[in-house]
Amino acid sequence: MIDPSIPRDFQLGVATAAYQIEGAVGEGGRGVSVWDTFCAQPGRVLDGDTGAVACDHYHRYEQDLDLVRDLGADAYRFSVAWPRIQPGGTGPANPEGLAFYDRLVDVMLARGIEPVATLFHWDTPQALEDAGGWLSRDTAERFGEYAAIVGARLGDRVGKWITVNEPHSVTLAGYATGAHAPGHALLFDALPAAHHQLLGHGLAVQALRAANVAGQIGITNVHTPVVPASDRPEDQLAAALYDLIANRVFEDPVLLGRYPQAPEPFAELFGAFGAAPAEDLAVISSPLDFYGVNYYYPSRVGMADPDAATDHTPEGDFARVGELPFAFAEIEGVPRTGFGWPVSSAGLGDTLDELRDRYGDRLPPVYITEGGASFPDEVAPDGSVPDPRRVDYLREHLAVALRKRADGLDLRGYFVWSLLDNFEWAAGYSQRFGLVHVDYPTQRRTPKESFHWLARRLRERG
Repeated sequence: MIDPSIPRDFQLGVATAAYQIEGAVGEGGRGVSVWDTFCAQPGRVLDGDTGAVACDHYHRYEQDLDLVRDLGADAYRFSVAWPRIQPGGTGPANPEGLAFYDRLVDVMLARGIEPVATLFHWDTPQALEDAGGWLSRDTAERFGEYAAIVGARLGDRVGKWITVNEPHSVTLAGYATGAHAPGHALLFDALPAAHHQLLGHGLAVQALRAANVAGQIGITNVHTPVVPASDRPEDQLAAALYDLIANRVFEDPVLLGRYPQAPEPFAELFGAFGAAPAEDLAVISSPLDFYGVNYYYPSRVGMADPDAATDHTPEGDFARVGELPFAFAEIEGVPRTGFGWPVSSAGLGDTLDELRDRYGDRLPPVYITEGGASFPDEVAPDGSVPDPRRVDYLREHLAVALRKRADGLDLRGYFVWSLLDNFEWAAGYSQRFGLVHVDYPTQRRTPKESFHWLARRLRERG
């Protein structure tokens, strides 16, 4: 396949998240997050790994931003750790926390890199979780206050703002299955966490607008195109149900100002949304400057067989999953990532087509805010890090993205996940997504083959 030519007006960036790279958990006045608590619980994270040190980015951020500059990336998407700004999730800002992100943004600008700030990438302050977390409406209110603090401090320099990253993942993995922090296994009773994150998003949009931030404002969610496990009506119904849970519950309120209608056999499972106040939906659907899409893999779903219940999900096996009315089926005949996720650039195209077809002129300009793959990369004897499968992944996915742009979708950029190998949530340090290899004991950074490949593509733009 021919390497794609990246247009000058197509923003190419790299992405990270605070808990996955910063480390310095006990430093700078930072409070305890739900991920600190989750990591301390035996059996929650592979090998007992934690983000206590991670990539030590808190101390090495200048070195890491040198890498972004050397890559030639246009932008760097980072996240602000809520517990660094408000250690308990409420009250006045922690000056040391704000000062860290001040320095981070200024160093980006000095290197010609646009700062793209995510306000929430899963690290809820533990004190708020103790009071109900995202199951509580109060957390949405507190999030709006936090957004106002950060917007007032960084709003003159940040080019783009992402309010909430993947409310899908926090709801489904954090509250429904227990795969991620805070580790609840509530199944459909987790749905209030979806509504309150979306409400928090809307309140954050309003707070950033009130702070007169200079940058554009959006949200980002992970999307998966869903195909039925067979042409049987029951499998088609199950696929429609999962599409609603995985995608439309998080798209429709933001883009249309309403929740989707559940298929009739399952309507009562979605009662939490029927009770959503109209004024909440007006806040959730506050106008956006862009819409962020995270894409990793498609999903194949069928109706669950009660006689062959399975606890399997793409994120792992979890005890209560067998109680769900749908089940995940394998997608055959495609390569797999280190996580075992199917590699399908066609799925990215399907995702973008579905967004365009569903939402039409209600869809703002789109950025792919995360796209990448994990592979077991190792440093070779000559000091290089060959990762040809990641090169192929990026080549194919960028080509699809640029083809959809050429077909008329207002697609304005692509952010590679991730700049660095990092703490990969419940998988600990077992999965490597980075363009840059990190040797965790020494913290040595080594750009991989994919880094050099992408740098060449960017240099070709002139």
